[in-house]
Order: sequence, then C-alpha cells, then structure tokens
Amino acid sequence: MAAHNNYGAFHGDAEDEVDSHSPRGQQSDPELPQAQELQKPRLLLMGLRRSGKSSIERVVFHKMSPNETLFVESTSKLRKESIVLSMDLEIWDFPGHLDVDDPSFDGEEVFGGSTALVFVIDAQDDYLEALQRLYTTVTRAHKVNPEISFEVLIHKVDGLSDDHKIETQRDIHQRISDELADAQLDNIHLSFYLTSIYDHSIYEAISKVIQKLIKQLATFENLMNILCSNSGVEKAFLFDIMSKVYIATDSSPVDMQSYELCSDMIDVIFDVSSIYGPDTQDATLSPSSNPNPGNGQGHAVIKLNNGMVLYLREVNRFLSLVCLLREDNFEKQGLIDYNFRCFQEAILDVFRLRKHGPGALKDKYSHSYG
Repeated sequence: MAAHNNYGAFHGDAEDEVDSHSPRGQQSDPELPQAQELQKPRLLLMGLRRSGKSSIERVVFHKMSPNETLFVESTSKLRKESIVLSMDLEIWDFPGHLDVDDPSFDGEEVFGGSTALVFVIDAQDDYLEALQRLYTTVTRAHKVNPEISFEVLIHKVDGLSDDHKIETQRDIHQRISDELADAQLDNIHLSFYLTSIYDHSIYEAISKVIQKLIKQLATFENLMNILCSNSGVEKAFLFDIMSKVYIATDSSPVDMQSYELCSDMIDVIFDVSSIYGPDTQDATLSPSSNPNPGNGQGHAVIKLNNGMVLYLREVNRFLSLVCLLREDNFEKQGLIDYNFRCFQEAILDVFRLRKHGPGALKDKYSHSYG
C-alpha cells in the first residue's frame, strides 16, 4: 500500500480551539450555521442502566478508546452536551433508572423539542425489561411529538455469533411491533441497528441516525451522485472529520468493507499529519484536542494493492470527502479535482443558504442572469 498526503492544513490555529463540550456560538464560521440562529437538533440517549449509552457517546463523539469505557461510571443524572460537528448537535444522556411515567418527568420539555430518540438495548442481557421500557418511552414520546424519529440500538453484539445477532434482532423487532399493534399504534416506526463500540457498526448506525436530522440530505446525495458519475468514483462518503460519522453518501448501496476503508483513512491521515505536518507547534495536537482540524485545503491519496485508490479531499474544517475509485480512473486526477471544486462550492452554498436564507447567494449568481 502506497500513500501520500498534503495534510499540514489539518491543524487549526490555537486561537480557533473550542471546547467540544460547549456550544459553538462563541465562534464565527462563515461556512457553517450558528447555534443562535438555528435550533440545534436534539438527540435523546435512553436505555436501562449499563446498556452502553454513555460509552457510545464517548467513543463516537469524544474519541475515547473502547477499552477505556470499561471505567466509565453509570449515568446518575441527566447530562446535556452540545457537540461540535459539521452540524451543531445537542445530546441528552438520560440515567437508566429514569421512568417517563413518573409525575416529575416533564415529557413536553424533553420530547417536544427533540428530533430523535435513540434507545439502547444490551443484547447480552435479558432484554424483556428493556422492551417494556422502550414501549413506555416510545408511546409517551410519540404522543407528545409525532415527528420524533425512533432509533433502537441492539448493542454489545460483538460477543454474539452471526446467527444469534439475527435472531436477537428479529425477536426484539417482533415483540415491540406486536405490543404497538395491540395498542393500535402501528403508525409508530422504529429503526433497528446491531451495534458494538469495538467495530465500525456503531459509526454506521450513528451515521444513519444523524442523516435523518439533516434536512438537506437529499441535496447532498444528489451532489455526490453527480460527482461520482462524472469522475469515475465507485463510492463516496462525506465524513464529519472529528466523529467519523458520514453525513451523506451517494445512492449506490453501502458496502461495509468500502465504508471501513474510507473511515479508517480518516484515522490514517490524522496520525500521519500529526507526525509529519509542517507546523511543528500544532503537530502535537491530536484530533480530540483540536476541534478545527483544517481549512478546506487538505488532500491525501492511498493506493491499495488491489488496483483501487482512496482519495480524500477536505471540504472545510469539519467535513472531508473520501472516495473509492479504480486506479485507471484516477489517471484523470485533473478532471476529478475540478469536479471536486465544483462539488465543494455547491456544498458550501448549501450551508450558506441554510444560514442566511435564499438571499445568501443573490450577489454570487446575479451576474449569470444580468
């Protein structure tokens, strides 16, 4: 495997550093909407005690090693965090003993302003109590907010055989579906994912959850389809650099092996650039300590020994496009780079529209109609 990169730009200036536990409202970024101007999507993390809720959040959003989560204490009270991603996100991590039927629980406040509810079930434990809690939570949330999306993570499946995983998912799906049907609540839709923090499955699941929060997802997918079809790209992912969550991909089916290759490339580039980056002062910064890794100029190429090429281009400080294509097609790198610049500009235009409204691009494109 051969690799080369131009990722010195992956390290931000010290003055750009922001606490990843606090809202981004204090920083001005023309490429991204601000927290004060747009209501941040709120994601609720629920489940029984020791189901793995907090570990998921620490691994995905705070780059904690999965092995270190063994020492994470159980959540004893509600934790609210604003996460710095390509889109600002608010995560509420609830303690496992929470009872939504408790009179002191304010369902209107919790569910009313929330976009998604992620319920975590420990697949290695007896999940009958978890299913009862899931049913109670879902019905209460849907009554308050019919627009909220329900995501069920069947977690800790790394210790189960493939057949056991499938059987567990089928059983959980069947049981909760029957309960909802008996209550004449067939209109409530739940999505199920098999996950583990020890492989890529948790990133894949959280990626799909996050995508449901993005109103511009169809636009992103369409832009990626155009890029792939005109550049000979087999598969492309638009990654949030810090979390390795992909916020969009083209419409071709996601092959897990391709996704893992593209996801691992983010880690490779971080590791290489932290050692060989030209800015020695910032080179010691790790991804978790530097929330502003680049300025939209970084790129890298990894040539695999099977005739495929991984090509990474930074879109802005928070997003990177990772493409998988055949080495023969990569000979037209000039065309690919031109198409990428068009794609990059279009993506940034979407963010400008999201922040400022339809008038944001009036001056930019007025000459086309003059």
